[in-house]
Amino acid sequence: MSAVLTPQLVSCLDDADMRAVPAALARAAQRARETAARTGTPLIISKDGKLVEEIVRPSQLEQG
Repeated sequence: MSAVLTPQLVSCLDDADMRAVPAALARAAQRARETAARTGTPLIISKDGKLVEEIVRPSQLEQG
């Protein structure tokens, strides 16, 4: 997996498992981008409250 240059997500919840959720979601999103780029599959994302298909190219992953 490539490194993501995004701010560290932090949760202030008491439960250790719940504190790990933001980082897990960021990893899952990055892996989905990598899979979409590798397979040529559009990534379905939400922009301005609407679902849209986004084509992810391998060159976009390196930019972060």
